[in-house]
Amino acid sequence: MINIFFTACRRSVWLFCGLFLLANGVLFSAGSQQLKSTDVRLTMQEMFNYHVEYKEISPLLIRRSLKIFIEQFDADKTYLLASEVKPYLDVNDSQVQSVVQGYYANDFSTFRALNEVIQKASLRARAYRKEIEKELILNPRDDEVPSGESYLNYSPDVDQLKARIRRQVLRALWFEKRVSSVGKWTPEQKEKVFALWEKRFRRLENSYLFINERGQKISSERAEHYLVMHILKAMAKSLDAHTAYFSPEEAAEMRASLEKQFEGVGVVLREGIDGVVIIDLVKGGPAERCGKIAVGDLLVEIDGKSVSGSSYDEILKAMKGQGAKQLELGFKRAQEMGKENFYRVSLKRERIVMQEERVKFSSEPFADGIIGKLTLPSFYESGESSSCETDLKEAIRSLKKQGKLYGLVLDMRENSGGFLNQAVKVSGLFISSGVIVISKYSQGEVQYMRDLDVRVYYNGPLIVLTSKASASAAEIVAQALQDYGTGLVAGDERTYGKGTIQYQTVTDDAATSYFKVTVGRYYTVSGRSTQIEGVQADIVVPTIYSAYNIGEKYLEYPLKSDRVPPAYVDPLNDLDQRNRQWFVQNYLPNIQKKLSLWTQMLPVLKSDSSYRLEHDKNYTLFLKTINPKESESSEDVKASARENWGVEDLQMGEAVNLLKDMIILQSEGAFKEAK
Repeated sequence: MINIFFTACRRSVWLFCGLFLLANGVLFSAGSQQLKSTDVRLTMQEMFNYHVEYKEISPLLIRRSLKIFIEQFDADKTYLLASEVKPYLDVNDSQVQSVVQGYYANDFSTFRALNEVIQKASLRARAYRKEIEKELILNPRDDEVPSGESYLNYSPDVDQLKARIRRQVLRALWFEKRVSSVGKWTPEQKEKVFALWEKRFRRLENSYLFINERGQKISSERAEHYLVMHILKAMAKSLDAHTAYFSPEEAAEMRASLEKQFEGVGVVLREGIDGVVIIDLVKGGPAERCGKIAVGDLLVEIDGKSVSGSSYDEILKAMKGQGAKQLELGFKRAQEMGKENFYRVSLKRERIVMQEERVKFSSEPFADGIIGKLTLPSFYESGESSSCETDLKEAIRSLKKQGKLYGLVLDMRENSGGFLNQAVKVSGLFISSGVIVISKYSQGEVQYMRDLDVRVYYNGPLIVLTSKASASAAEIVAQALQDYGTGLVAGDERTYGKGTIQYQTVTDDAATSYFKVTVGRYYTVSGRSTQIEGVQADIVVPTIYSAYNIGEKYLEYPLKSDRVPPAYVDPLNDLDQRNRQWFVQNYLPNIQKKLSLWTQMLPVLKSDSSYRLEHDKNYTLFLKTINPKESESSEDVKASARENWGVEDLQMGEAVNLLKDMIILQSEGAFKEAK
């Protein structure tokens, strides 16, 4: 009976924020599905069935979808002219109604026509790049630094468009120069750089041009697949900022990120100017354990076959081993005097746990004990009893073995979310029992997610360290502990502001299509939502993110925020009579009371913290660096910072100082818990 409220959300309810980039060669397997035009309405209807607000296609969603279809191809506004996009951005009511009718008839001719515009723009950009690259290869100078501007509007004419493409090509040259640490490019090296980036540009373009990596026309069935995928991505995103449709490859990467494990050999690859190189080895993976592979080695063979002339996608596919568990890889390593050493290794593909992205802990001495520091990067779990809750319990046990645990920092500055039930369980480590999350769904139905484990794994001074990048499940934990008064929140003035719940098929082994869809809003025990406004810090300790416009409020189509009644006194009104009796007897007597000890200390803690930060030269320099005055050169300030503030974690240092203040104030007895 105790597990009744976690069963439904164990593998499906997802709170995650942020973008996922396709892995540079951390390889996963995923199913494939050949999409057809009939799949658009079927898949969207499935999303509508779940979505918290939208239940059918509408003129509003069509207008959004057309805009997104354009933007997901030309996000940087370096392909299309204003005159080319205007007919699709300024559609009138009758045109929109025609698209709606086409949707129900599986006719997407408007999107097909828009795709033809994109095809012409792609071919035009290729011609311009070829011309620009030829000029830059012959140019003896290679020190021209491209401007990093972004564009609010599409180019009004081809001259401006060509100028944008030139800056784009220059940025590619400049980027490779930085990552390769090259002093001056030779014409031959420039040619290699442009060949590499041309491949990258074409990967996006090919799926709209309906050609493969070698420029050959793909089958009509495969062409329809790509068009439908682009339509589904646009329509899904039109519902709200967090609903999305994924390719199998994107879904596989997201699953690995959620579960912190994947199957492979543990190499991270990057396509460089000389070929595919090793840029990292996954800790504990087969590649690292073999002891022969090094960062910078060039991959030249897979299972005895040369990869020369193979596309990056073909290399990734070959690395999956086509179901085989054993891979034989051949590498070249640069030696002194320009020589190269060739070697082969045999590696077995296996389930790899991403230890570097799991809970980490450390401590520092204080009085006759320690202050513990926990870093929680995300709310993860897998089907093999691996979870952040389990890892945190073990970390707290390990810290207590080191000595008396006087205080604890829970660092979630870069935690963008994960599984909802893990947020509930992690919050439960610091309270006796009670409501953690109140979920409200499309028909107004309300569900309470409770911590039922009366054990408290830590109940001393607690600082929850957050930033503007802390989102979703991280915000649930921060606000829940703030609501109950068991901890104080320190960091940027607010967190990200994502207070919505997504259902997802990414971790469903039986799924044939992959999406996440916003099914509801969440609130913590106070009835407050983190949507838009985020969790407000009790004590402001600015992080590196504080100077940037990061958060839900800056996204397109965010859902509005609202409130629900608080649930410090749990109404139990979502339970049937049979279950309610058990809760009355075993749960209600152990509900966590709202504490006031730490909030009573806030005036003193804020004053002391403010004084420390104002008189800390390193922190002053840090703030000056992330937000320089108009009269100061940003680069000069950053150069000065690199020379002076060192590598210390300033926010963690202040969090520890806050804990010391809390410990001392508690020991002095000046503040008492309200009865």
